Amino acid sequence: MGAAMARRLIERGLSVTGWDIDPTAVSRVLGDGVAAASSARAAAAAAEVVLTSVTEDGGVRELFRGPDGFLSGAVRGKLFIEMSTLQPATVRDLAPLVQVAGARLVDAPVLGTIPSARAGELVALAGGDEGDLERADAVLAHLTKRVFRMGPLGSGHVMKLAANLGLAAYIQALAEGLALGIQEGLALEQMLEVLGGGTVATPYLKMKSPVFAGAPAEMTLDIRTLRKDMMSAVATGARNGVPMPLTSGTLAALTAAVGAGHGTADIAEVPAFFRADAIQRWDAPDET
Repeated sequence: MGAAMARRLIERGLSVTGWDIDPTAVSRVLGDGVAAASSARAAAAAAEVVLTSVTEDGGVRELFRGPDGFLSGAVRGKLFIEMSTLQPATVRDLAPLVQVAGARLVDAPVLGTIPSARAGELVALAGGDEGDLERADAVLAHLTKRVFRMGPLGSGHVMKLAANLGLAAYIQALAEGLALGIQEGLALEQMLEVLGGGTVATPYLKMKSPVFAGAPAEMTLDIRTLRKDMMSAVATGARNGVPMPLTSGTLAALTAAVGAGHGTADIAEVPAFFRADAIQRWDAPDET
């Protein structure tokens, strides 16, 4: 996602400097006009607006607070736009450190896939002070078709977890429903046709029906990352006293998929893995 964003910004005429913990990630975009930084600190020094898009909360904390992280250098006057999918507590904990350093921070996780980023059609879910969000809009306008201002800092991450929670639960419901039908002798393709014309039909179902039927999946979001998002949702619910039984069950199913070696596969492959793995494990032993 970060590479797709960098390419889009270059195409729109902006100067982009990039850094990643994996040097090969940056090397893949050098030919597109992205300059390579030697560290997170150097990347921040090269820009007035700094975008972060990484996998998990610990990585973001290290980016800001590490010995060669953003805040180890002079960042006064800079704006940080945090675009990962995180627990809202993470960005809220970082905010005072950023402010003490004389910089500003907003959160703006996005809805959309890598092709959406390439086309500038992401949807940003932004949180922060109004003045900071106005400044962020100048960059986000190149990457998005719409920016929702959700509220104070951390609100964007709350909305992103809510959105991914719904997606994960929907996929798991499909996995269980399709498995139930198949075990009762229904045809997979006909089930998908019925669901596609019913009350549970969604654009995602239409787009991913070939994958649900067994076709190869183009990577949009991997199972391991969605599992991480559900862990973040459950943790955030616990902080706020919100019971999350559905999310907890979905998290358990995603954890089983990761444990079975499917963590790097696209999330649309969950129903196929569920049919192949879970049902076989639950079959009664042959007593003959």
